[in-house]
Amino acid sequence: MPAKCIMIQGTMSNSGKTFVTAGLCRVFAQDGYKVAPFKSQNMALNSYITEEGLEIGRAQAMQAEAAGIKPTVFMNPILLKPTTAMGSQVIVNGEVYGNLSAQDYFKRKSKLVPDIMKAYRTLEEEYDIIVIEGAGSPAEINLKSEDIVNMGLAKMVNAPVLLVADIDRGGVFASLYGTIELLEEEEKERIKGMIINKFRGDKKILEPGLTMIEDLTKKPVVGVIPMEEIVLDDEDSLSSQLYRKQQLEGKDVAIIRFPHISNFTDFLALDFYDSISVRYVERKEELKNPDYIVLPGTKNTMADLKWLKETGLEGAILRKKGKAHIFGICGGFQMLGKRLDDKNHVEYGGTMRGMGLLDFETIFLEGKTRTQIKGKLACGSVLFQEDRKEEQEQELHGYEIHMGKTNYEDGAKPFSILEDDRMDGCISEDGMVAGTYLHGIFDNEMFAKAYFQLEEKEEEQSFEQFKNSQYDKLADLIRASIDMEEVYRILEI
Repeated sequence: MPAKCIMIQGTMSNSGKTFVTAGLCRVFAQDGYKVAPFKSQNMALNSYITEEGLEIGRAQAMQAEAAGIKPTVFMNPILLKPTTAMGSQVIVNGEVYGNLSAQDYFKRKSKLVPDIMKAYRTLEEEYDIIVIEGAGSPAEINLKSEDIVNMGLAKMVNAPVLLVADIDRGGVFASLYGTIELLEEEEKERIKGMIINKFRGDKKILEPGLTMIEDLTKKPVVGVIPMEEIVLDDEDSLSSQLYRKQQLEGKDVAIIRFPHISNFTDFLALDFYDSISVRYVERKEELKNPDYIVLPGTKNTMADLKWLKETGLEGAILRKKGKAHIFGICGGFQMLGKRLDDKNHVEYGGTMRGMGLLDFETIFLEGKTRTQIKGKLACGSVLFQEDRKEEQEQELHGYEIHMGKTNYEDGAKPFSILEDDRMDGCISEDGMVAGTYLHGIFDNEMFAKAYFQLEEKEEEQSFEQFKNSQYDKLADLIRASIDMEEVYRILEI
């Protein structure tokens, strides 16, 4: 029997669609159903590589994890990774389709409907329930004619819709009413309930407004979700994680917030450790005197390196050489080398001087490396203290997503050796500068604890256990805040 489905749409971006979708996936899984997330088109720079080496949005991987299943490409058949203000790299079925301007993609996206429906039908045959996430708002009237992610998709799969609005940013009733009023009658009929997210305060004060919005829209409010601190992967540049500026107690880790920052979910694991303080830096004045400087992944390495030079941050980082540990991941790692070559115009075009902190150069090629992979740390003797010898050749796991090929100079010290015998990354003679292509490097607990020189007492709970506790906390919040009996009635289960 084909799966039942329910769709979570929002009145705006960052209203809580991803959050509610993940929560429902966890609740349904706890209730004994086989459940999968689905998002036909995602726009995000945070991506994930499946076991098959295919690229999807990180949010769908997180939702799959909440559902207790492995992420697959069928959960996100189209991923848009912005490269400029007017264009994106388009990923279809996990592989690069091409770099398209917004206008070109708008003209072509209807041709991708068969790919969307094939992915959805595949999930439909395997699962009991599919929780579908929309994108942005269904009331973006300039885009409705070619909609494949909100009401257009809801019609294709005959999905009932719950509409989520964020009360924390204000105007929640106007956003709910305005969104519904801009829909066509058939679309209005699909909305079976409204959810107010990120509520603070006394619900009794809110109740008159709930009654009025129900009268105005003729739709029930099926839930009011209070603001709660739950640690989940965030998917885009609106994430509150990227706005942390304040240095707190503990090891001061300054992460450079590139304009095209990608896969900042690499740093979610650092929130697990009480003795690490993570902040994001955009200006040279904000760098100050950190213990660690991290250059994260980026969708446009050379453009962001140019930004680093123009803002003076490159000079500020170079002045910290030998004083702070400097670590690069993927594009951030590529910047640490001597030269970047993009004569083929894969990303930015031309050539550029790197930061010169490590002995390699990177050439950008059309082919994209996408793989989940394991390896062994090769630099433990340089990186770790004498009393941590047992960790010097520890196993690592992570995933690669990059366009460049790195050529190491003779004598360059590898960061790790991968299971396919490739050299990954590089490290300086004194161990103060290092880099890797492995996303998720800090998910390796033994490495993270040794690199950040953390106390052994922080072993009471593993990171995996911590993540599962957060999904359970989210499920408890959903059950306490949303009328699940009504949700199951909408699902006709």
